[in-house]
Amino acid sequence: MGRAGRIAIGAAVAIVLALALAQLLRPRIAAGIIRSRVGRSGHVLSVSVSAWPAIELLWRDADSVTVKAGALSLSPQQAAKLVWEGRGADRIDFTAASVRLGPLRLTDVSMRKRADELSAQGSASAADVRAALPPGLSVALARSEGGSVVVKASGGPFRVGASVTAVAGPQEGKLVARPREALLGGLHLTLFADPHVYVQGIAAGVEGESGGAASYRLYMRARVR
Repeated sequence: MGRAGRIAIGAAVAIVLALALAQLLRPRIAAGIIRSRVGRSGHVLSVSVSAWPAIELLWRDADSVTVKAGALSLSPQQAAKLVWEGRGADRIDFTAASVRLGPLRLTDVSMRKRADELSAQGSASAADVRAALPPGLSVALARSEGGSVVVKASGGPFRVGASVTAVAGPQEGKLVARPREALLGGLHLTLFADPHVYVQGIAAGVEGESGGAASYRLYMRARVR
């Protein structure tokens, strides 16, 4: 075999070794980056990343990302930013023991992303819901229908003594609450808005009662854009 042949074989072996090392190391590096970013908001238990070929990670794409966390605390905008940063992953599975999302504390939280479709859910006790509301506002779940949640609300931004029926649901990609009563039709409260997360629907249900107080399971569907 001539010198040129030996050089070609050596180059081929070097390329194969480089690709093998990339396949081994790049997912670990990507997992470390994700752990660091999520870890700014609390305790991360584990992160795993897979991609084939691993060169995809150079372009911020991954086949799947799995994150398990303990307790996190972040604003809705910070949560939306993390979701946006993961837009290149085909699949994301996220779970956390608890997440304080702005003023609302949720437990047993999970989030799934498939392509650009996003779904999330978490539990909130009556005390958690009460603590997250504006001063003077109280709400009680009436029903959940058509991607919206209907509650009985009194006080707070609606400025009424008697309770009114309020609907929280998607409006042009935002999460908005507004009273159903005609005289109060002009009032509304934007609960969440982000240019990269288009809210498609929410739902809520009573999960159980403890000491006479209900706890709730909350759900949201959205699209990353």
